[in-house]
Amino acid sequence: MRDCEIIRHDNLEKLRTLYEKLNIQNVERFDDLFNFKAINLSGVSLKKEEFGEVVSGKKYMQIVAVDKKEGEKSKSVSLKYYGKAEEVDPRIVGDVVEFVVRYRFEKSFINLEGHYELIENIN
Repeated sequence: MRDCEIIRHDNLEKLRTLYEKLNIQNVERFDDLFNFKAINLSGVSLKKEEFGEVVSGKKYMQIVAVDKKEGEKSKSVSLKYYGKAEEVDPRIVGDVVEFVVRYRFEKSFINLEGHYELIENIN
């Protein structure tokens, strides 16, 4: 296995563990997570300079998925609601932040594979 494949494999294992640990709702199977266009986090920052910090002015922490079907407008789907952000256990905040970042990392691999397939069609 190449380094990227090992990193991706490890990321997916950790993501699956977090999916189960966090009891993500509205997604029956782990693989169904990747049917969403994106997953975002409300109430906690993912910006580099404020990473993992509760966002001032945001009252609630939740994991939100962006669902987009062909020909329809995108809609937000709550995957897990945690309540007031400043009252959430910091360990849970850390797990949620890690879940969202690991999801985005895997989603980038999926997008990369799609582009690779397109390039193969050119050749």
